[in-house]
Amino acid sequence: MAATQPRATPPGAPSGGEEQPTRVLIVEDSPEIATQVSRRFAAEGWEVQVATDGPGGVAAARSYAPHVIVLDVMLPGFDGLEVCRRIQADDPRAIPILMLTARDDETDLLVGLGVGADDYMTKPFSMRELVARVKALLRRHERTSRVAVADVATTAGPPPIELGDLLIDRAQRRVSRGGAEAHLTPTEFDLLVCLARSPRTVLTRERLLEEVWDWIDASGTRTVDSHIKALRRKLGSDLIRTVHGVGYSLEPPED
Repeated sequence: MAATQPRATPPGAPSGGEEQPTRVLIVEDSPEIATQVSRRFAAEGWEVQVATDGPGGVAAARSYAPHVIVLDVMLPGFDGLEVCRRIQADDPRAIPILMLTARDDETDLLVGLGVGADDYMTKPFSMRELVARVKALLRRHERTSRVAVADVATTAGPPPIELGDLLIDRAQRRVSRGGAEAHLTPTEFDLLVCLARSPRTVLTRERLLEEVWDWIDASGTRTVDSHIKALRRKLGSDLIRTVHGVGYSLEPPED
């Protein structure tokens, strides 16, 4: 069965042996879009499976064991947000998910990121950019997994980051502010750590995209902005400063 196949080496990651095809699950109710996306990933040499509604997407994620999921928000049965919630609750591997939305609605995007999506794209989209973004997701996911394994192998793990009342426990991937724990998605956590390594220093969107998302050529994307807003909602609006036209800076309160 597909669920018992060995995991593939995602694109961009070093291979430790014979490489298995990368498996991508497309959850999309538009036959035209599903066909176009499927053909494009198949041309990359990937294995593709398609589900056309919410319940089918959850069932396919369980049986197919994909390495990455491209998930539409608007689906029959139940929507992509509920699909994302159920998939992430089912699978401790935290499968990377890129959501597709027909509306450039900020509230929908923030909700999608809040339930565990790693990235999003607004329709209509470039097929070339979609493939590049998905490959970047896989590279980042593989890199994060390698770091986690290395940290477990050491006795101490990486030291925590303490900035004022903000505490980032990198070993356990937990964050608290003023003693109250905040529940962050994996991407939100990585973004916060990237900012916290250089407090009170402005980091450009391009640098954040490269270091957190492993995505270089992403002019015009609002992914960083949406994740910053999600962090502000969870940790306080005063923690991250916007430098308009440039990027963001973590501004921890003084002790």
